[in-house]
Amino acid sequence: MTVPRSRWLLRDPDPEAATRLFCFPYGGMGASMYAAWPRHIGTTDVVVLQPPGRENRMREPHPATFEEFADEAAAALEPHLDRPFAFFGHCAASLPVHATARRLARDGLPAPERLYVSAQLPPHQCPSDRFLELDRRGLTDELSRIARALGQEPSPLLLDLALDVLEGDLTASRHYTMPAPERLPSAITALHWRQRPETPRSAMEAWSAYTDAFRLVDMDGDHHSFMTAPDSLADLLETDLAGASSRPAADGGRV
Repeated sequence: MTVPRSRWLLRDPDPEAATRLFCFPYGGMGASMYAAWPRHIGTTDVVVLQPPGRENRMREPHPATFEEFADEAAAALEPHLDRPFAFFGHCAASLPVHATARRLARDGLPAPERLYVSAQLPPHQCPSDRFLELDRRGLTDELSRIARALGQEPSPLLLDLALDVLEGDLTASRHYTMPAPERLPSAITALHWRQRPETPRSAMEAWSAYTDAFRLVDMDGDHHSFMTAPDSLADLLETDLAGASSRPAADGGRV
C-alpha cells in the first residue's frame, strides 16, 4: 500500500532502504540546510524533515513549542517507522529530536535505534543558547555574519524570513526544559565538535543520563562542518546504521 507523503517530508522515503535516518533542521533553517548531504549513506535512506513555518511551508503556523512540534512530527513519521531508524539533530535541532523520540515512546510507537545529538546541551540544562539573549537586530547581525562565513552575501528579504523562523524556534527553545532527565529506549550518540568551544565536551556528557546506551564522539570541525556531511560523520552513521539493517524496528535492538 502506498502511504501518502506528509508535507513534513520533501520526498517519499525509499521503500527499498534497509534503514532510515530522519534529519531535523536547526534554528532559523529549513530542509535545504541538508542540501549537501547524500540521499543515501550506505544502505540508509537520508530523509530530511521540513517543519511548518519555513521554506516551502512558510505560510503555515510555526509550532509554538517543541512538544507541539513533536506531536505533529510523530504523526507524520509514523507510517515510515516500519524499519530501523535514527534521528539526527545539530545544535537546537537536538531538542525537537529529543521531544519527538519522547513522544513516540509515550505513544507506544517504534523508537529510534539511536539519537544523534550534535553540539547541544540536554533538556535539563536548557535553555542555554546564546541567541536567546539577542534582540532582532542582534540576531540579524549574527545571521549576516554566519552567511558571510559560509561564502554567501545575505539578502535583506531572506534575512527577514530566516529571522521569523529563528524567533519562533528560539521561543520554543526557551520553554523546552526538564527538571531532571528521563530515560529513553533509544541509544544516544552525542557529537562534540572540537572547533566549537561554545559547547564543551564535558557538557555533552550530560546526555548519558537519558539512556542506557550512551557514547560521546569527538569530531573535527566547527559549528557548520556537519552541513557538508564530512567523511568522518558519514562513516560513523554508516557503520552504526548498518548494524541495525538486519533487525526489525520493533525488536528493541540498538545500533
